[in-house]
Amino acid sequence: MKNLILRFAVVVTILASCNSNSNNPSDKHGSLNRPVSYSRNENSGTSTTKDEIDIFSIKEIVSQYMRISKGLADDNGNDAASGGKALVVSIDKTRTVSLTTENLKIWADISADAKEMAEHIGENPDNIGHQREHFVILSKDIYDLVKTFGSDQVLYKVFDSMSNEGKGGFWLSETKEFKNPYMGKAMLTSGSIQEEIRKK
Repeated sequence: MKNLILRFAVVVTILASCNSNSNNPSDKHGSLNRPVSYSRNENSGTSTTKDEIDIFSIKEIVSQYMRISKGLADDNGNDAASGGKALVVSIDKTRTVSLTTENLKIWADISADAKEMAEHIGENPDNIGHQREHFVILSKDIYDLVKTFGSDQVLYKVFDSMSNEGKGGFWLSETKEFKNPYMGKAMLTSGSIQEEIRKK
């Protein structure tokens, strides 16, 4: 009799346990709370979802462009070359999965040209004249990227009629107190602001 009661108690316990598991909605269909892919941001110590990682941004590209511009304004071909190489890397690692088909085509066209210009700048630290020639075209490319995809900061389009061997040239500046990357220290403040590009 005691054995019968013991067996009955075991069966009731097992059935109660099974019933409890079946009432757990996360176990019925595998898991309703599906895991999200995370990537740890080592600089901030925070986690970032995969969707956030896939967000398209040209912030780093603009930052490296500014680095090139500063190097040229300082008449420092080595610094400009370092910025050029870093810009190539930034273009290559830009995430484009969130772009529409139309915007992806625009990105592909502009970024390919910008990458080529940045490569020339990066490969010629001892020829600042050559770097400046390619910076003319690179500035147009970066301007087109900013106008198409927006900027994380206010930028200024600055034009100097004496730059680019007297043909004129423009560049983008982060501040109204710009430094001329085409003329360098010889005419550092030559130029005038043509356009203020608002942050989007």
